[in-house]
Amino acid sequence: MQILSGKDISKAYGTDIIFEDVCFGVDKGDRVGIVGPNGCGKSTLLGIIAGNIEATSGEIYIRSGYSLGYLRQQNQFLGSGTVIEEAEKSFEHLYEIERRLAELQDAISDHSSDSFEKDLADFTELSEKYEELGGYTYKSELSATLAHMGFKEEDKSKTISTLSGGERTRLALSCMLLRKPDILMLDEPTNHLDLHMLAWLESFLESYKGTIIVVSHDRYFLDRITNKIFDLSAGTLDAYKGNYSEFTVKREERLEVMRREYEKQQAEIARQEEMIRRFKQHGTEHLTKRAKSREKRLAMLEVVEKPKIKQDKMKISFEADYKSGSEVLEAEGLSKSFGDRQLFKNAGLLIRKGERVCIIGENGIGKTTLIRILIGLETADEGYLRTGYNVNFGYYDQGQLLLDENETVLGEMKNAYRLYTDTEMRSLLGRFLFKGDDVFKQVRDLSGGEKAKLSLLKLMLSGANTLVLDEPTNHLDIESKEIVEEALLEFKGTLIIVSHDRYLLNIIPDRILELTEDGLVEYKGKFDYYLEKTAGKEPSDAPDKADSAEEFAEMLRSSEAERKAKKQQEAEDRRRARRADETESRIHELEAAITDLQDEMMLPENSVDPEWMRAKSEELAELEAEVNALYDEWMELQQ
Repeated sequence: MQILSGKDISKAYGTDIIFEDVCFGVDKGDRVGIVGPNGCGKSTLLGIIAGNIEATSGEIYIRSGYSLGYLRQQNQFLGSGTVIEEAEKSFEHLYEIERRLAELQDAISDHSSDSFEKDLADFTELSEKYEELGGYTYKSELSATLAHMGFKEEDKSKTISTLSGGERTRLALSCMLLRKPDILMLDEPTNHLDLHMLAWLESFLESYKGTIIVVSHDRYFLDRITNKIFDLSAGTLDAYKGNYSEFTVKREERLEVMRREYEKQQAEIARQEEMIRRFKQHGTEHLTKRAKSREKRLAMLEVVEKPKIKQDKMKISFEADYKSGSEVLEAEGLSKSFGDRQLFKNAGLLIRKGERVCIIGENGIGKTTLIRILIGLETADEGYLRTGYNVNFGYYDQGQLLLDENETVLGEMKNAYRLYTDTEMRSLLGRFLFKGDDVFKQVRDLSGGEKAKLSLLKLMLSGANTLVLDEPTNHLDIESKEIVEEALLEFKGTLIIVSHDRYLLNIIPDRILELTEDGLVEYKGKFDYYLEKTAGKEPSDAPDKADSAEEFAEMLRSSEAERKAKKQQEAEDRRRARRADETESRIHELEAAITDLQDEMMLPENSVDPEWMRAKSEELAELEAEVNALYDEWMELQQ
């Protein structure tokens, strides 16, 4: 049953068209993921559905009686209440029922009242509704949700005004989940969540009884949660069934089919135009009629639209100017506190040249602080730290605090790398999609994704042999994330990465270090191995692997049948192609012979010999008849 739909939705800001004539439908129980490049309008579309943004044209339909909850990327709570007070507002409908139940309980305590029977019936009915809405469990649910979102008991009394941006986002998400609307819309809900929070959120959403629409760049999250993907790009929306991994396969298959159909039709048009030209050139009445007939059919042909070219891609590669020594970093007993709060203690590690190490841990445990200590930007309270020979650090700061907000994009780069000419620097910026007047934008006016790309360009030009990256895929769209991951995989130097991106954690590291209050715990493998060792999901449950041996065997059988059919078709295509080539070659020979014969018949000395001319005319007619027959066969072979 369809509960939400959009018809011909368009949004433009002045002459800048974000998307146009977008249509979609959402059924009850759907779990929709909206994906697309940065700036394509994903958040705008959610805002239009929620009624917060007015569409330029089009209609949104929401079935009557269905409640809608919308979590924006940026949430600002009004007032100066506390965390617990804000969370408790999610259950105001239950508080009203509790007040009414208290009134009815007082009323039925008087058995002699004239309204006793009615009050008792109302009390019974309302009690059942209260239980159905979770009235007897909501307090424990509230506490559990806040705890899973990183709010400790002492945090509940914090006022909203003292919360960080990440804490506000997690509180807003907690409140939205507690309200349980029929249609839950979430815009980048995994931002500011650590791995434990992500795992809990995914479990919660997997059992959610309502409909979910989510904008996310978290591929792992999309794989676990969604059963339908809306691909919003190039101003249009295409819907696909399945999770994100299935979508990527289906999208490539669809684009390949579209490309082949377009190229096939273009080749057919060119072939028809060449045949028309040759028919007209030949000059016989038979072929002239065919040429006109084909011209009419060609004019009536419905031309296949050329598939839209994919958006420009960032071009990035990391190269070290020189090699480091065999040991890059060694640390023992590192500890760090801020005031009375200790982040971690007794942290030790040894990182060798060429290793790829990822550091994970709960929010607030001090991962950023640790890597800043490792590269000398902060000092540990105690412990031993040694940097190896010839180590040159390149640091990517997740907050882009190393960028000068008052500079232009071009100025920021020129300040850091003065030996490049403006032309050379603009060419480099173009590789990171800063084109035209974009290079004159103020850094403070850039989006999060643009700032991330600018920081990555500075890192690329640094020539560092040891890259230290703090959440390098934050703010990037999925395609840009994959480009960065590929560049990191090809880098020959040493990588130290802090990340919550579980796809990155499954392809980059040789080992994972989990930072805890008592130091670093090592896992010699990727994220699936970490999950296995920490009693999480087995590696075999990864989204890109077959669910069972039986399914895998069936897949092989199906693939074998498809392979045989494909081979037979390819053999037939080759036979027809060979025959078509042979036919066309014979046509060329005959047309050359016809031309030579016609030239010979035009000579004055031959025109005076009637007997010779009659014989040559018969020969010419035979050649033309053979050419016409060969053209018919050639056209059959081209079908």
